[in-house]
Amino acid sequence: MRNNPVKEKLARGESSFGTMAWEFFTPGLPQICNAAGADFVLLDMEHSGVSLETIKTQLGLCRGLDIAPFVRVPTTSYQYLSRVLDAGALGVMVPMVETVQQAKNIVEWTHYPPVGRRGAAFAAAHDDYVAGDVRSKVATAHDRTFVICQIETEIGLANVEKIAAVEGVDCVWVGHFDLTNFLGIPAQFDHPKYLKAIDRVVAAAEKHGKVAGFMAGDQKWAADYVAKGFRIIAYGVDTALLQGAIRAGLETLRANAKPVAKSKAASRRKRGN
Repeated sequence: MRNNPVKEKLARGESSFGTMAWEFFTPGLPQICNAAGADFVLLDMEHSGVSLETIKTQLGLCRGLDIAPFVRVPTTSYQYLSRVLDAGALGVMVPMVETVQQAKNIVEWTHYPPVGRRGAAFAAAHDDYVAGDVRSKVATAHDRTFVICQIETEIGLANVEKIAAVEGVDCVWVGHFDLTNFLGIPAQFDHPKYLKAIDRVVAAAEKHGKVAGFMAGDQKWAADYVAKGFRIIAYGVDTALLQGAIRAGLETLRANAKPVAKSKAASRRKRGN
């Protein structure tokens, strides 16, 4: 069974950076992200509408690459958490975590007994279909599984210190758009209430020896949130990155394009006829 280089990196006090995908689940996606230098790729099921079968294919395509595949499940549910782990995810992100009990359930569902209540299936996708000692596989699974609880609501924020304190939770990750919505300040990312919430999440993570996570939409956000103390950051989502690159290129073309004089254009059309 492969290890989780992201979890190991964070445990050493380093930072880890990757990206997020919710649209372009193509055969080349994991290698494209890997070649770009991403430590991880976060595959979204919450907003993408993709099936577990699609996710399993992406997880399989990560085999042999120096990139850790994580999956954001649609909701707090055993059937999603256990299945994406069995399919080969090295980490799971759970949206809208609001209570200590939810956090404890997530830990139970992502760990085998006696730590948790995850059902056992071995020589399957998550252990690369290879036979071996079950006890060592369980230990490896526990060591490598990275558990991310998203703080996205005013209730989750109120309980973030208790959620971060739950043993087995590795990361508290700010869902910034949802958080501003639930705080009554939609998309106001410079609002004092939002900025205070950001500081609170980082402080809760640091207090309990966990990491704070964030998805940065551009380079300014990336630099700002690293400075704020976030140690695991996904840089952009696939759709925004592609649109941004295309838009920048088109703007350059349009800014440098020179109109052809009418007389020359007419002459060219005439010669063409």
